[in-house]
Amino acid sequence: MSYTGNVTVGGPAAVRELRDLVISKLAVGPYDNNAYLLRCTATGRQVLLDAAADASALLDLVGEDGLDAVVTTHGHRDHWQALADVLAATGAEHLAHADDAPDIEVPVTRMLAEGDLVAVGDARLRVVHLKGHTPGSVALVYDDPTGAPHVFTGDSLFPGGVGNTWGDASRFDSLYADVVSKLFDVLPDETWVYPGHGKDTTLGAERPHLAEWRDRGW
Repeated sequence: MSYTGNVTVGGPAAVRELRDLVISKLAVGPYDNNAYLLRCTATGRQVLLDAAADASALLDLVGEDGLDAVVTTHGHRDHWQALADVLAATGAEHLAHADDAPDIEVPVTRMLAEGDLVAVGDARLRVVHLKGHTPGSVALVYDDPTGAPHVFTGDSLFPGGVGNTWGDASRFDSLYADVVSKLFDVLPDETWVYPGHGKDTTLGAERPHLAEWRDRGW
């Protein structure tokens, strides 16, 4: 497999071609945010995850085939700085969890909740609510019919731990419990994890460290 998920700001997108879905990962902005363009191979329909920064680069990635929707994984500004420009240029729908919608200075046209499905043409991604990094953080799970699942985790799960909860024990406990029960307990080790910043990982690579994360509290 040539895809590694290693990208740098200003560099090209990393492209992963599944049978039914093409995943393009692009690093943008001063915080090295990851944006993911998902494309249905059967229909050519596209959805963008996190219009984080650099509208020009994101629109170049989208190309002439248009964009059905932008999903904002959570309300922190670094994940939606280019959102207004991308929506204006494409006419795309904006999806985010209701609990984070008030923190996003761009109207949400569809509120997401646990278990909702997001269509990318003929493909479907399942919404998983992971409360802790923010109240309305979401992950999106793609159950690839030809292989292992793929999960886009925003800032809720990274290589080496869950997302930042700023020393708040209750927020960490909530996020840790959600990540374990909704991801690690139900998805296989082969599940590929696409985070909101930095390198990708797999659930299998992270699973041996769950107790360590719980004990250290971050």
